[in-house]
Amino acid sequence: MAELPSKVHLTSHPICLSIRGPSVYEDENQRTWVHLVMDTGGVLQVWLCQVNIHSGDIPLTTSPLTSSTMPSMWTLHLGSQYLDSMGRFWRIVFHVKEDDTEEMILELMDNS
Repeated sequence: MAELPSKVHLTSHPICLSIRGPSVYEDENQRTWVHLVMDTGGVLQVWLCQVNIHSGDIPLTTSPLTSSTMPSMWTLHLGSQYLDSMGRFWRIVFHVKEDDTEEMILELMDNS
């Protein structure tokens, strides 16, 4: 019988995510995260997936679109949300690990 994937909801989040290249952030443990911006009916969400990318494979420049719409850094704030480098707050919608893949969705809060 095949094993079912194990999905675990995580409560320990990266403390800091800093941009390293187009669509790539790096956390305080030098783990890389790729991101995808989603507009779900007027609500801005960012899907982040932790993947291992070698530093030599990350382009050193960011695209104009990335630099104008995405923050250069997110910092964990009060354990359940992030404050970005543009002064906006993001709610952690979910943070899960399924098998060896870690995923997190952040949602821009209304008052930001």
